[in-house]
Amino acid sequence: MPRTHKTLPRLFIDIPMRLGAEIALDKDQTNYLVNVLRRAAGDNCVVFNGRDGAFLAEIAQAGKKTVTLHLAEKSAEQTPPSTLWYGFAPIKRMDYCVQKATEMGAGVIQPILTQYVQNTRVNLDKVRANTIEAAEQCEVISIPQVREPVQLKPLIANWKENHGNRKLIFCDEESASSSPIDTLMPLKGKELGLIIGPEGGFSADERALLHEQEFVTSISLGPRILRADTAAVAALALIQSTIGDW
Repeated sequence: MPRTHKTLPRLFIDIPMRLGAEIALDKDQTNYLVNVLRRAAGDNCVVFNGRDGAFLAEIAQAGKKTVTLHLAEKSAEQTPPSTLWYGFAPIKRMDYCVQKATEMGAGVIQPILTQYVQNTRVNLDKVRANTIEAAEQCEVISIPQVREPVQLKPLIANWKENHGNRKLIFCDEESASSSPIDTLMPLKGKELGLIIGPEGGFSADERALLHEQEFVTSISLGPRILRADTAAVAALALIQSTIGDW
């Protein structure tokens, strides 16, 4: 994305896009662009749909109820979807975890129901909205897939069938404090998954189940016990900076 466009509003619009096309915004996006941001005819914004790249769009018509955009320039080619799988137990600050995972390059967002999870009801529409909001704010143009919640035990039992040779990184809060870098480096170049537990951590049975799997690599996140949302950001940053796309 050209840095000259960094100050422009960015909108995710889930329709096919091509250079020269005209797009009518829905009521909410019209309100946001015209009434909240005070944009008018002749102003620019950036639009994307997660499939066709990003476009510099000019506001061709701006009314209180309708905005029409003209796709004037292809500003970025579509980036390939990330292969990084991010699984987490839903927590109270789930919107934060989802937004940060999107910003940091997760390609799949998978809610996981564990024994100590406190939030068993997951509003997937809200989760998807969180991914879009983060993508709009941070110049991400590949929207992560949001999966239906799954219980931990079936997820692990069917891992090979559903995920092939993907390696799963398990942040074990009860492991001895150590640097995870040496543990992670042999996984470089492989498809990866990351699993983060709930506020109360994984149960003893769940930890044992994860440790038994040959596709699971256990790492420590240091000598301090981190909140679940902090652990997610720390682990994603660690993976991306050592064996990811940073």
